[in-house]
Amino acid sequence: MSAQAYDPLADLRSPEAPQFDVFLAGTVFLDIVFTGLPAMPAAGTETWAEGMGSCPGGIANLAIATSRLGLRTSLAAAFGDDDYGDFCWRTLAEQESVDLSKSRRFDQWHTPVTVSMAVDRDRSMVTHGHPAPMSASEMIGKPPRSRAVIVTLSAEEPLGAPPGAACNWAELAQRDGAMIFADVGWDPSGAWSPSLLDQLAVCHAFMPNAVEAMAYTGTDNPRDALYVLADKVPLAVVTDGANGAMAIDSTTGEEAYVPAPRVRALDPTGAGDVFGAGIVLGTLSGWPLADRLAFAGVCAGLAVQQFGGSLAAPGWGDIADWWHEVRGAAGRGGAYGDSLARRYAFLDRLVPTVPVGAVRRAAATIARHADLEPPAPAVPTEPEVPAAQRVPAQKE
Repeated sequence: MSAQAYDPLADLRSPEAPQFDVFLAGTVFLDIVFTGLPAMPAAGTETWAEGMGSCPGGIANLAIATSRLGLRTSLAAAFGDDDYGDFCWRTLAEQESVDLSKSRRFDQWHTPVTVSMAVDRDRSMVTHGHPAPMSASEMIGKPPRSRAVIVTLSAEEPLGAPPGAACNWAELAQRDGAMIFADVGWDPSGAWSPSLLDQLAVCHAFMPNAVEAMAYTGTDNPRDALYVLADKVPLAVVTDGANGAMAIDSTTGEEAYVPAPRVRALDPTGAGDVFGAGIVLGTLSGWPLADRLAFAGVCAGLAVQQFGGSLAAPGWGDIADWWHEVRGAAGRGGAYGDSLARRYAFLDRLVPTVPVGAVRRAAATIARHADLEPPAPAVPTEPEVPAAQRVPAQKE
């Protein structure tokens, strides 16, 4: 039986509504993930991995994360004419229901590839690729109408073009009614120029991790960084790894902090994308700020229990499974389990409407079988390593 779609924004649909909930642009990689390595291979040696999976990565992590949460997602990306490109295109379009009408196939351009090797809850990556034959703005032209776009701030394609200058695709989408949700990448130069934050003037939300937030604001702790960012953007969110996340929404006057759920963290790849997808969904749905943070946190917590970027992104079926387990353990799982049940009680408004057989994680792999580790129980009965950990990296 095929997975059933769950539409969390069904009450907002109308003939006049935007065609898409989320529009994205970026680079799609083929991710090949090896797990269960005893150690990194030494020079001149061969090491066998216990598990392997392959999936679209890069910007596809975010596109798949939003689509699995029921957001109608469109992606603009360059795809090669090789078998890897065929696999990534087919997986996104057919399996994950991501619209690719603004994407392009290019002859004689091969798909970028990343090999990720996981050892003892850490990872190392090797990547190869070439710049896309066409820029995102050239490829997109006029963006489709959408409720939100998600971008990464950069000095190369800045937001906030001066009057008379050409603006990029995200600003065109904003002028057509989309809210811009912005993230930021790790700065390998160490400059952390605060001028990058000038781009927030056209953004609705900014979602850095604590290290990035403190570096760009010149503050000593995540909360002070949050207050600085809240003066620059309507919705400021700072994720702080095992400590959870905090946010200020000036449009509603809310300030909230929510701790991260305790889970066995196996691989942080893509956890930041999953968290961001949860924030976008909660914001578009009009949820209270604390519920948005809690929902995004559990999505990220579910993702880090699995290996492999987009392979790990949870769907509503996974979230429903988790909530049923948490609620069933309430009253007999100790103080932490009871606290978890109270914190996520808002899911009772959502999960009963999730259809049986709703979208769950998919094993998209060239090998047709992903032998990665199954998830751990939702409510730990022994001390665990807190998760939803965002590890600063150039590509998650």
